[in-house]
Amino acid sequence: MLKKKMKICVLFGGKSAEHDVSLVSARNVINALDKTKYLVTPIKINRNGKFNLNSIKNFDLVFPVLHGPYGEDGSMQGFLKLAGVPFVGPSILGSAVGMDKDVMKRLLRENKIPIGNFLVLCKGEKLSFLEAKNKLGIPLFIKPANLGSSVGIHKVKNEKEWIAALKDAFLYDSKIVIEEFIAGREIECSVLGNENPIASIPGEIIANEEFYSYDAKYKGAGSTAVIPAKLDKKTVEKIKNMAIGVFKTLGCEGMGRVDFFLKKNGDILVNEINTLPGFTAISMYPKLWEASGLPLVKLLDKLINLGLQRFKREQKLKSTVN
Repeated sequence: MLKKKMKICVLFGGKSAEHDVSLVSARNVINALDKTKYLVTPIKINRNGKFNLNSIKNFDLVFPVLHGPYGEDGSMQGFLKLAGVPFVGPSILGSAVGMDKDVMKRLLRENKIPIGNFLVLCKGEKLSFLEAKNKLGIPLFIKPANLGSSVGIHKVKNEKEWIAALKDAFLYDSKIVIEEFIAGREIECSVLGNENPIASIPGEIIANEEFYSYDAKYKGAGSTAVIPAKLDKKTVEKIKNMAIGVFKTLGCEGMGRVDFFLKKNGDILVNEINTLPGFTAISMYPKLWEASGLPLVKLLDKLINLGLQRFKREQKLKSTVN
């Protein structure tokens, strides 16, 4: 007797500046999913956030391939939990915390995980270039607090660039993060699991531009991925352990890619986590797992099983007093 195929919905697109990246990621996920096991239905969320709500409950599991606000920030995860549908990736808390760079950094700092110095500025608040320069030095980076894929990020060296960068970053978010420049290698590590996560071998991003911009990531404008990163065994283990520590500290589940800076003196600083990392052909999350012995088809199987396990665990929890 043939085993019944699991009905999976791949959600993609969304009301986010990262909409286009999501389309490419989703195409790769859909193509890689094992069609002997899964009956796959793609559902696109348009740029206004509209999609077919009524069909969601008809699936055994939802695989959100959404990047940025309204998909990676806990809002979609909350909707799916209310609908009673299992889904891939972190739940509400891990998603929300991982998305907000301000909250994320404060939680990491609280748990003694090393990060760079930063300031936070909300819309309507005032902070002069001179104040930021005195606290963080120059150059410095300005980022929307709740966005990824290097959208809205600027490297600032003077007051003119400061004014333009603030204006642009506030187009994407009402809160921005201002970070010190950290001279170091950009190292990335993928994490997989729920209660007992594991880490991939680390890789290195070498940007041929001033920093790893959106164009460098997705338009072939000059970045090279080195997998595995050329590191000694002690540093590799330290990075893997730190990646798992970040994942647990932020309450993540399923998957996450942790980005680091490795300084010349050997210090390792956490930059951020991406809780729904890209699945494009050049994306580091699947490439790092492939280099660690887990090809994309099997990686997707594991992510689906982790989503189902979490759902079953939560279903056993009591929802009444008696």
